[in-house]
Amino acid sequence: MAKRIQLSRTGGSEVLELVDVAPADPGPGEVRVANRAVGLNFIDIYFRTGLYPAPALPTGLGTEAAGVVDAVGEGVTHLREGDRVAYAQGPLGAYAELHTLPADKVVVLPEGVDFETAAASMLKGLTVQYLMRQTHRLEAGETVLWHAAAGGVGSIACQWAKALGVKLIGTVSSPEKAALAERNGAWATIDYTRENVVERVRELTNGAMCDVVYDSVGKDTWETSLDCLKPRSLMVSFGNASGAVEGVNLGILNQKGSLFTTRPSLNGYADTRERLEMMAAELFEMLKSDKVRVDIAQRYPLAEAGKAQDALQGRQTTGSTILIP
Repeated sequence: MAKRIQLSRTGGSEVLELVDVAPADPGPGEVRVANRAVGLNFIDIYFRTGLYPAPALPTGLGTEAAGVVDAVGEGVTHLREGDRVAYAQGPLGAYAELHTLPADKVVVLPEGVDFETAAASMLKGLTVQYLMRQTHRLEAGETVLWHAAAGGVGSIACQWAKALGVKLIGTVSSPEKAALAERNGAWATIDYTRENVVERVRELTNGAMCDVVYDSVGKDTWETSLDCLKPRSLMVSFGNASGAVEGVNLGILNQKGSLFTTRPSLNGYADTRERLEMMAAELFEMLKSDKVRVDIAQRYPLAEAGKAQDALQGRQTTGSTILIP
């Protein structure tokens, strides 16, 4: 038997239960991973609340972790029992001691990247990789706005942007979070609780505005984000922390300067093993070179997953949070 976090109904953090389950043996094309550290992400809350429907209930939760291959299914050739690995996709169930998932969603963890760092950065780091290197391939000298710049994804984005020579303006909710984002390489920060974001972007850019806006907040920042863009530039909506963006009138993109917009996802970019391994290799190089350092600011035992989610949802966290099985 192995322990995992499970939910039988959607709702608040109280629906999460620590249960004993018989771990599934890997079938053809699958591996079973003994998790050493598990990543915590907003998407986990979306599944818990029902914003994103789970395939069935009861269900496990979580998609990101790092550990050791415990068993290998038939036909798997790129992974062996005992390999150090990490993953950020696959079926729900990473909040567990053991998790079985498709081998094509699992990558070998190189020496120089430990389990906790990998668990804290796989989903977030791969997200930054596709956003900055694929959704729009950022070039030195460009200016971008990044909402929630002191969070887990934002902390990585600030560092990656600095390494690329990109001017990242980060929105934050406190002076402490502003200082953190700036330490991570943000070119400038805006405290949205005290400052008008659009006006400050205009001041910081001398009226030029931004080449790209990266928005994981959702409905609360949609209009503000569009107003921070220069004509014919790109709005990237990649999260729903405040709720989903709905009822969008495409005509507003014309009114605000013939703007482009996209709603990407990790699964839409890491859709083959080859693409996943390419993306992970770039992330691991950034980590090993210390161009990106992961701040694991919170650690919780697996049994306290609900408490960890409440802290994340309440914007009480900085950097990354992990669960320890």
